Amino acid sequence: MALKDLVLAQEVAMIRKLKSGEYRLYSRKVDPKTHKRRNLGTFKSREAAEKHEREVQYFKHH
Repeated sequence: MALKDLVLAQEVAMIRKLKSGEYRLYSRKVDPKTHKRRNLGTFKSREAAEKHEREVQYFKHH
């Protein structure tokens, strides 16, 4: 996988695993004031976080 592909894959969904074992979904864009990503929710499974990411993207474009 090329570096460009890795960068694009990371921008698609910012899901990180927490120490507690849960997954947190972050916004794609960084807030210009705080230079951090917005927390879009914490989920028990990665699948649930990915599902919510799809729901967020649907809502943004409809």
